[in-house]
Amino acid sequence: MEATNTEIPLRHVEKDVLIPKMMREKAKERCAERVEAFNSCCKESGFFMVFKCREENAALKECLTQHYHDPAFFEECKRQYIEEKLDFQKTGIPAKNRTQKLPTSM
Repeated sequence: MEATNTEIPLRHVEKDVLIPKMMREKAKERCAERVEAFNSCCKESGFFMVFKCREENAALKECLTQHYHDPAFFEECKRQYIEEKLDFQKTGIPAKNRTQKLPTSM
């Protein structure tokens, strides 16, 4: 029996803090090319990065903002958060610590 989003009540902190945090992390992954371009520009420019990396910064902001304001992306992150929450309630192990360990005598 799979729970839907309407069956799981979310707390204020989950809706307004934890899910947006997940969105930021996933958006950085999806905009990895622009993140890398901005990082390399900043490393090359040193103190003048404020002036020299404006184009890279604008492209990165545009990509991230596009994901932040996408309702489908929010719903995807919300669904993933709920799945991780339910798994944690079942196992007591956080998702980032949950890896299947294989027996050494295979």
